[in-house]
Amino acid sequence: MPPGGETVVGNGFRFVSQLLASLSLLIATPLAADEFRSPSLTALRVDWRAALDQLRSEITTRPRVADDFIFAPRRSVPRFDPRAMPALVQLNAISSQFFTGIARSPVPVLLPFDAAAYLEAQRNGAPATTALSRYQADFNPVDMFDAGPAGYSATFSFEPGAGEGMPSRVFARPVEVQITGSALVYDIADPSGGKGELIKPLTTLYPDLRRFIREGYVRYAFTRFGVAYVVSVQCLDSVAKPRRLACKEAYPVAERFLKALRVAGGQRMRPLMDVASNILDRPAARSPDFSYRPSGDIIPNTGYRKQGGHPDVMAYAQIRFPLEKTPAFVRSQSYSKRDKSDDPTVYPWRDNFCESRSFEVWQCAGGYGHQGEDIRAADCPPPGEGREPCDPKQRGVVAVRDAIVIRNAKDQAATLQVNSRTEHIRFRYMHMNPQAMNADGLVNGRIVSEGEKIGVVSNYLDHPAGTSMHLHFDVQVFTRDGWIWVSPYITLVSAYERLIRARGREVGPEIAGAPQPVAHTLPEDVIKPDLREGSSGEEN
Repeated sequence: MPPGGETVVGNGFRFVSQLLASLSLLIATPLAADEFRSPSLTALRVDWRAALDQLRSEITTRPRVADDFIFAPRRSVPRFDPRAMPALVQLNAISSQFFTGIARSPVPVLLPFDAAAYLEAQRNGAPATTALSRYQADFNPVDMFDAGPAGYSATFSFEPGAGEGMPSRVFARPVEVQITGSALVYDIADPSGGKGELIKPLTTLYPDLRRFIREGYVRYAFTRFGVAYVVSVQCLDSVAKPRRLACKEAYPVAERFLKALRVAGGQRMRPLMDVASNILDRPAARSPDFSYRPSGDIIPNTGYRKQGGHPDVMAYAQIRFPLEKTPAFVRSQSYSKRDKSDDPTVYPWRDNFCESRSFEVWQCAGGYGHQGEDIRAADCPPPGEGREPCDPKQRGVVAVRDAIVIRNAKDQAATLQVNSRTEHIRFRYMHMNPQAMNADGLVNGRIVSEGEKIGVVSNYLDHPAGTSMHLHFDVQVFTRDGWIWVSPYITLVSAYERLIRARGREVGPEIAGAPQPVAHTLPEDVIKPDLREGSSGEEN
């Protein structure tokens, strides 16, 4: 067994134990009809000795540089002082040139970067023009890298025709490969989790490796040094086409990536702690107008094969509501005419997480759904004396948390990632105009602050006016199966209540037929005018 390797049986037992624990928690503490919970998370214990053993075995393949690394621990400094493991300090100094902040990771950072080969080449006078891909198994320089208190994430790309011995492929674009290693995993009820097939050529390297296709990605999940790692490639389980990556063409690229993984950095830190699920506090005051239907109560017959929604009482994070101003409305954009009220800008809110789409969402019945929630701003009121000017094309969208941006310049969606000692979660925004996001610098690596304006509500879907004017918002959490879609509905209800400082009223189908009047606005001390508002000249 390789250093840090674990057995399939051990990994499976741990997964089942966590699932039973999360289910028993919900059974043991039943919720009132309108109470919300925070999620529970399991903190994993990192085996840094095993990581150092693997690093030593990798470094010794390059004798000219092996003697430069100090593997003997320094016992004269505190255990969690970086100087206690000199070899890691040395490794981080090399890798941080290409992976900024790598020493912030509390887990061993596995990347397709051969630090020893790079260092040896520098000693031998390699020209400065040498491509970094030479030391990365022909993968391009990293597109995105983020390391923080929970772990790290990285994205690389692999060009068509690159790599000696690689099979030819039909897909004509670079293949994007993602990896996340995390010491925090979310304990979600997931009957589909933990499955997959073994890959015999890789069992020596990764004894518990599982390959499976889930939610639009082929994924390779494994445990090393006690840490959960997942490598993934977005693909379709279909026929290969020049503009559509088939999963069968993704397999060789992902497996080349796995074979090239080496310890590239990280630092031993104080262990994380498990996070227990708790009932959330909600405002004491009652809103006179805000109401919402229960989680999972989608419009009848709009789920996959007319199945229902997915009830979920979890508020997966405490966030700032993603629209700058209230009122706002979570309602179906695709099936609104089937509702009793086809006006998308009235209360009550209605869940649309599991509305039928072609997207895989394993939390939904049948495995298909919407992935997130559609949010619409209120219509502009008629102009009048004392009213603020209102432009329907300039409705502000804000960051829900302090986070790092994950977005290539060509992407239509922008993702914010939170990486802390108690959370490892992503929030995705869709239908904002990509050109406007590029002009605002909303691309990989940008740090945003909670409440900061990051765009405006738009209608972009492949092109301007491709959909209605609304924001699609969704949430992913990290599990042993990788990043999984979870319902953001209660998360949004909770965020909206905090924003308006009043508790909403949950209503059932029998009393929610009539549209509810809208009167409230944000408390004056919450509204923070943005000097950039209205400055975008982008037409949608």
